[in-house]
Amino acid sequence: MKIVVCAKQVPNTNEVKIDPAKGTLMREGVPSILNPDDANALEAALRIKDENPGAVVSVLSMGPPQALYMLRECIAMGADEAYLLSSRAFGGSDTCATSTALAAGIEKIGGADIVFAGRQALDGDTAQVGPQIAQRRGLPFVTYVQRIRGLAGGAAVVERRLEDGYEVIEVPIPCLLTAVKELNTPRYMSIGRIIYACEEASIAVWDEGDLGLDPKDCGLNASPTQVMRSFTPPPKGKGEMLSGTVGGMAAAVVARLREKHAI
Repeated sequence: MKIVVCAKQVPNTNEVKIDPAKGTLMREGVPSILNPDDANALEAALRIKDENPGAVVSVLSMGPPQALYMLRECIAMGADEAYLLSSRAFGGSDTCATSTALAAGIEKIGGADIVFAGRQALDGDTAQVGPQIAQRRGLPFVTYVQRIRGLAGGAAVVERRLEDGYEVIEVPIPCLLTAVKELNTPRYMSIGRIIYACEEASIAVWDEGDLGLDPKDCGLNASPTQVMRSFTPPPKGKGEMLSGTVGGMAAAVVARLREKHAI
């Protein structure tokens, strides 16, 4: 069985700041991490590998060269191999262009029985790339997977998380599944795997030429949507604290609301 996990290196959002003048993310000196939902996707793939001897787990990512560190972490967790799509041509990619490159990467790897992806990325929160990859690869897909009940008879039976419960879906293999955090708890890296990932593992780096893509079909040139500016909302004013009797405070609230024409 061949499993491909699509993973992304994202900035630690607790550390990200916005440049007030340029309205852009200040990434300098900000630590990067494996996108949390992608870690759940990788863990799901590794558990299938544990139960199916001979299964191969490949991790595929698109990003700058520093994403190699994240891919080595994936190998240290248990992935068999990793691939990085990195080129200036990929710069400025929206979800459409990103899915084009990742789908081409999966094709070059040799396809997969199951493609895993995280529900969404911390830095974008679109939840679009996984379904778009499935569309480009012609795969059936299930999003928001919170449990994998089993793989049998050429199909996967999964639970799809809903706001008020879940639904059980049987999806034929090959397929694409996107994971939510409730699916599992990602495992820790072992010492032996860390040494292997850092000293022995080889990670292939591909550009648009390796994928057979025209530069006009990559990056900003192929992105229908573009982020013009990022900004933080201005802080709200200090709240007013009232004191006194219940009746007096209620009357003061009503007076304030009338001043603002709210009532």
